[in-house]
Amino acid sequence: MRWFNSILYVVESSVTQESALKRAISLASNNQASLTVIDVMPRIAADVGISYGGGMLREVMKTAIDERRSELESMIEPYRDQLDIRLEVLTGKRYLEVLRAVLRDNHDLLIKVAENPSYTQRLFGSDDMQFLRNCPCPVWLTRAEEKSKYETVLAAVDFDLRKPDCTDAGLSNTIAEISGSLAVSDIAALHFFHAWEAPAESLVRTWTSSVESAASYVDDMRSVHKKALHGLRDQLRARIGDEVYDQLDPKFHLRRGVATTAIPAIVNEVQADVLVMGTVARTGIAGWLFGNTAEAVLEQVQCSVIAVKPQGFVSPVEARAVPGS
Repeated sequence: MRWFNSILYVVESSVTQESALKRAISLASNNQASLTVIDVMPRIAADVGISYGGGMLREVMKTAIDERRSELESMIEPYRDQLDIRLEVLTGKRYLEVLRAVLRDNHDLLIKVAENPSYTQRLFGSDDMQFLRNCPCPVWLTRAEEKSKYETVLAAVDFDLRKPDCTDAGLSNTIAEISGSLAVSDIAALHFFHAWEAPAESLVRTWTSSVESAASYVDDMRSVHKKALHGLRDQLRARIGDEVYDQLDPKFHLRRGVATTAIPAIVNEVQADVLVMGTVARTGIAGWLFGNTAEAVLEQVQCSVIAVKPQGFVSPVEARAVPGS
């Protein structure tokens, strides 16, 4: 399954990135996609103690950019025979320039190594969270020591109970197809997970004073969520065909609980190498930041993550032309 056409690999020089770069190159090759490697350097401010004039300051900046480009050329040189790799070195605030590049060049995947601060158990750093919150295309954050092939892919899905079939055709299907494509290419085990709740149970119990009524309500809620998960399963089989579906043999997990704790628990249970999940945007608020559930989950997991935005998400960042282009 071909999923991506234009991949942006963001250099993360603070950690080892050889395995992540190889993953990006393999992914681009398998998808017949273009690959751009990008790095962003901070601009040298005029008040940092350098007594040069404006022209000299620009020359110093140009020299630093050229040196960095030379370093990155050496990094990607071993892979030039596999793929035509484009290289960009920009200046400015890192996450902003990367997001502008995504918008400007219509990249459909951003991939980088997670910043992985060593002083906490949190895998993702501040720039990573900006990408996860505001990037319009899927964001794939890998671990520094990435496996060449994943053994277990976990897709966390959710459903819109306001719709007749309880599915979010855009987001759920995108998560399912990306997960399935990755599992096929890596010959990995594929798991789907959905956490459900019965939010009105206490209210029903209080209002009716009936244990049976409350239990019936809980059973009904579980049935609705189970039907939605089975619907996703049937849609996946229809899209990829019986032969590929049977080869994948995906496992479906339905658990009652709060997603913020249930998803990290299932990540550990199945020993997932990568978690594919959606992010939530509120209708009518263009570019609304990361949903509370998604952000809370990502602060707890240690596996690689592919985060997918809902259909219609609008980034609050605006594209700009590269200076001098």
